[in-house]
Amino acid sequence: MKREDEILERLDRLEALMTPLAESARTMSEFKEELAPRVNELVRHVIVELAEIDSDFQLSDLTRLGKDMLRNIRNIDFALNQMKNLIDFVQTAEPLMKITVPHYINRLDELEQKGVFALLRTGLATLEKLAETYSPEEIEEICATLVKLTGVLRKLGSPEAAGFVEHMASLPGRVDLSRAEAVGAMDLFRAMGDEEVRKGLGVLMQLTKAMAPA
Repeated sequence: MKREDEILERLDRLEALMTPLAESARTMSEFKEELAPRVNELVRHVIVELAEIDSDFQLSDLTRLGKDMLRNIRNIDFALNQMKNLIDFVQTAEPLMKITVPHYINRLDELEQKGVFALLRTGLATLEKLAETYSPEEIEEICATLVKLTGVLRKLGSPEAAGFVEHMASLPGRVDLSRAEAVGAMDLFRAMGDEEVRKGLGVLMQLTKAMAPA
């Protein structure tokens, strides 16, 4: 009887060990039953998607791609190294760019506020009109004339020349043509008694001498 009790006890222990395994197997079976429809649905979806690209993709294309990658493995390695260098450069330059970019943006905004860009746009529009109006040969002549005028303006930049031009520019505002009358020789002779007339004649004589060829 004792032998039978030992056998029964062992059977109980085996049953206790097998029960979790049976539960696990049952759980796996239930999980499989729940997962199977979803897997089938996924497979059908993949098949449909692959069917759409069937005409554009062949297995030989993948094989050729693999061969090309193997042939160009050095080029790929070089490209990856260059990309790494580019990333390192960006990481190094990023702090500097954070400082300089806002500065240049502010500077460009200042130029815009001062009308510099508007002036450039006007200049470009003027150049376009010149190109539409004149031929290249005529534009070359205009440029040559502007160069000569630049030399003249450079000479007018001296204090004496600038003062003379400024004085001459003010003359029209100081002359009242409505009071001009016809005069004769005697009137000119009498006018010589006016000091301002004599000064004017002196200036005229100096201009006449200066206009004589050297």
